[in-house]
Amino acid sequence: MRVAYVVPGPMSKGPMGRSEMERREALLQGWAFAGTQVAVVDVPNGPASIESAYEEQLSIPPTLDRLRQCESEGVDAAIIGCFGDPGLEAARELVDMPVIGPCEASALLAASLGHRFTILTIYDSMAASQEYLVHRIGVRDKLASVRATDIAVLDLMKSPDRTLARVLEVGDAAIREDRADALVFGCMTMSFLGLADTVSQRLGVPAINAGRAALKAAEAIVAQGLSHSKRAYPRPPKLTTGIGKVEDLALA
Repeated sequence: MRVAYVVPGPMSKGPMGRSEMERREALLQGWAFAGTQVAVVDVPNGPASIESAYEEQLSIPPTLDRLRQCESEGVDAAIIGCFGDPGLEAARELVDMPVIGPCEASALLAASLGHRFTILTIYDSMAASQEYLVHRIGVRDKLASVRATDIAVLDLMKSPDRTLARVLEVGDAAIREDRADALVFGCMTMSFLGLADTVSQRLGVPAINAGRAALKAAEAIVAQGLSHSKRAYPRPPKLTTGIGKVEDLALA
């Protein structure tokens, strides 16, 4: 089984660099079942990090192109490497392989592990969009809260101890004040810091690593020979009538 983790931005050209892509690939490969091959790839242009709806929208066109390329190369499933799941529905319309959104995979998992879960996000400004995502996924009634760590994506890795301390502080408040009984890391960089086990042990509730949840969702779907319903995500009509290329859908 081949799984691609598609970073919806030019990570290899940014401050994190190709070494961070390789580090994430090694982590994903370590989480994968025997027989699964994971590749982390990025796109040639777009935002260096995604911390707003505007940046999410900018990331979608090159990500869709990269997903189509992955499918043409024989990849069995792909993960959109951003917790906002940018372009998820469009991707499922364009390709036949399963495409996994980390937010969707994590929210569905959290909903099965407890009665109420909290998403630990970056900024308060992202709370509304993540609440809306959970609503679209269909588990809004199980969302206790979205709470911000107030640490920027590109700063999360600069001081892992500070990030852990803040995640524990915010997670503890969610448990005590919002009655959360599960936590979700609402940022992929946060998920790749190896904090989940420590947070679970110290706070006494499941802490969900969104990257690992997305990978396991991909493996489970492929292992069962399934993919997303084309009645739910039909191919765009212009593509089915012979135009064929996404770029042909736009007017000059």
